[in-house]
Amino acid sequence: MSPALAAGVEPMAVDDSASKKAKRKQLKAAAAAAEAEAEAASVKKKEKKEKKRKVKEPSPPLPSAASSDEEEKSSTSSEETAPAAKKAKEKTKKNVDVSSSASDDDGEITASSDEDPADPNALTNFRISESLRQSLRSKGIKSLFPIQATTFDLVLDGSDLVGRARTGQGKTLAFVLPILESLVNGANKASRRTEHGRTPSVLVLLPTRELANQVHADFEFYGATFGLSACCVYGGSPYRPQEMALRRGVDIVVGTPGRVKDFIVKGTLNLKCLKFRVLDEADEMLNMGFVDDVELILGKVEDATKVQTLLFSATLPEWVNKLSMRFLKVDRKTVDLVGNEKLKASASVKHLALPCNKAARAQVIPDIIRCYSHGGRTIIFTETKDSASELSGLIHGSRALHGDVAQAQREVILAGFRSGKFQVLVATNVAARGLDINDVQLIIQCEPPRDVEAYIHRSGRTGRAGNTGVAVIYCRCHYVYCSPLSTTWHRLYSSMLKAHGAVLYQ
Repeated sequence: MSPALAAGVEPMAVDDSASKKAKRKQLKAAAAAAEAEAEAASVKKKEKKEKKRKVKEPSPPLPSAASSDEEEKSSTSSEETAPAAKKAKEKTKKNVDVSSSASDDDGEITASSDEDPADPNALTNFRISESLRQSLRSKGIKSLFPIQATTFDLVLDGSDLVGRARTGQGKTLAFVLPILESLVNGANKASRRTEHGRTPSVLVLLPTRELANQVHADFEFYGATFGLSACCVYGGSPYRPQEMALRRGVDIVVGTPGRVKDFIVKGTLNLKCLKFRVLDEADEMLNMGFVDDVELILGKVEDATKVQTLLFSATLPEWVNKLSMRFLKVDRKTVDLVGNEKLKASASVKHLALPCNKAARAQVIPDIIRCYSHGGRTIIFTETKDSASELSGLIHGSRALHGDVAQAQREVILAGFRSGKFQVLVATNVAARGLDINDVQLIIQCEPPRDVEAYIHRSGRTGRAGNTGVAVIYCRCHYVYCSPLSTTWHRLYSSMLKAHGAVLYQ
């Protein structure tokens, strides 16, 4: 076969003339050039495939064999891409190595870019598993508060603890987080039980039903990350559902001393496998008369050496100190973020005093709410249950919360307030302590409370977790003698509160 035919050229008639011979030579030369060009393109194609295999990054599209200029340009571009791809690959590998070095033996704790590594209280600086970190981030928590950061390792390492911090500083998560990690990934992991009817590993005592529900909600939310179950027991609600929950078996029991004691006496609640016992707001239990109940419950533990006891309180009265010496181990740790200072009002709250007649409150309060609440929630405190009910009826869209409200209705009211169904809550001291409700911008106290400590706890419902707020207190006009700034009431009350960190403005 002739070269011309091999090159795909149409056959020609045989002609011996010189012009025909010259034309055949040209066709042969063109065919040879085309073959050489195709062979060169094939070689370059193999080289590019080899480069792609090494870099593992997609290279630019292969150029047409018809244009050698485009081939050179494409080759240059590919060579420039390779070093960049290698750098990206090295950077990715470095990040993976950092993540691996930050993980524990089980690979549960990994590094994250969500927290600021320069923050010593960032979640990544503590032995918190990744699943629990994700739950915290879903709540907007990227670092621990001081009381939480200071106590986390102590609790996780098994120490008994007395913790003290100002109101609104996150004492609840200071025991919730390390207890959960200890049960699932720490020292108590081997003894964890999952069978039906199991006895609890954790018992938490609180002075009020509202606080119990709040702490139970935290254990339920974060404990669900590890498949841990919790139940809440308190007075004012039927025994049967709570009893059935205990009989089915739970990991964590949260409750008030009266109802917990009842279940222990009836034999429904067994503390033989208890790993943790927690007293939160211990000083308030003393004030509410739970001394005998608390001591009976703590004394029901068979082997106190196998139980870790945590006591948290805003103040440390004599009974609390005696309780810690009696029921906590000798090598207990104390974390006191208040020290020898008096109990102080929150520095993130602006305190205002306004003279106002009782009859004028219903007309004045809506103006105060519009001026200072900034669209957030408002809690109004009264001294009596009747005053709370009366005032809530006069303020549009508000609800009353006090001791005469049935427990089921109280839970509905608090749930509605938290979810934003209504913005104004009128309450007695039942809501003055421990309740952590987001976005409370304004506190109004309709008259001066009986003592400064009550004022501090009430005003502490705002300005929590690093936020700011306003606390307004009304004084009756018969306290006013001259100008508001020279009233006897203002001088006396202002001097007392100033010693506790609050400055009243008029």
